[in-house]
Amino acid sequence: MEQEVRANGVRLHCLVEGEGPLVLLLHGFPETSRAWRKQIPALAERFKIVAPDLRGYGGSEKPKGIAAYRTSVLAEDVVALIRAFGVERAHVVGHDWGGGVAWTLATLHPEALDRLVVLNCPHPTVMQRALRSSWAQIRRSWYIFAFQIPGLPEWALSRDGGKALKSALRRSSRPGTFAEADLDEYARAFSAPGAATAAINYYRAAARSRVPRGKIEAPSLLIWGEDDFALGIELTRGMDGLFEREPRVEYIPDTSHWVMEERPEVVNRLLLEFLS
Repeated sequence: MEQEVRANGVRLHCLVEGEGPLVLLLHGFPETSRAWRKQIPALAERFKIVAPDLRGYGGSEKPKGIAAYRTSVLAEDVVALIRAFGVERAHVVGHDWGGGVAWTLATLHPEALDRLVVLNCPHPTVMQRALRSSWAQIRRSWYIFAFQIPGLPEWALSRDGGKALKSALRRSSRPGTFAEADLDEYARAFSAPGAATAAINYYRAAARSRVPRGKIEAPSLLIWGEDDFALGIELTRGMDGLFEREPRVEYIPDTSHWVMEERPEVVNRLLLEFLS
């Protein structure tokens, strides 16, 4: 079921399925809530699943300005979304930028979080450290620096019907991960008025913001596809002192950044086990 929800001053388009404890699924760049199409049916058998298009994406509103996409603001969207469904706390699962929002939520709003699951997104403190000290990660993250250029990345990724965007998704994933219909839908959503700038403003806002400080209290699971093209496996290390209790880390070999789409059976099993 599709549902429009007002949260933190923006309208968020959500996929809603199932009954039970609330679980939010937060997608990353450059996808939409469609990224969770292989998880929602399995999880909805035990939980109430809400998968929003994050602000700026898909059918959700696209506020103007870089400041509207600070991770602290995005985390407040999640808190408001949880409360819009009539509860004070929820399990939160995030991939890529959705994982970045989830890390920030866990740090700034522990009262809203039961359990935390992040897929192929490093803790912000670890990422910040790597971008200052690891030439290997700096090289992998060239696109973050390129995204700071006004206008150019929007044009490059959305021109010709999103041809470059679709090509990037194909190249960075295992063959057959994305059906043509998936690629067409992501390109269509990304090419909508204001969408490309909104999505890239996540990176611009992050470059202008401080990483939130504080230990994460919630039980946490990090799922990591080992063959991530942009994020080295070393980013799963060096997390001492960032959690009240040691996080669980599950590595999935022969798997790219798009872990929940390439290995849905493994990811679904881990999610059901950890969240139940």
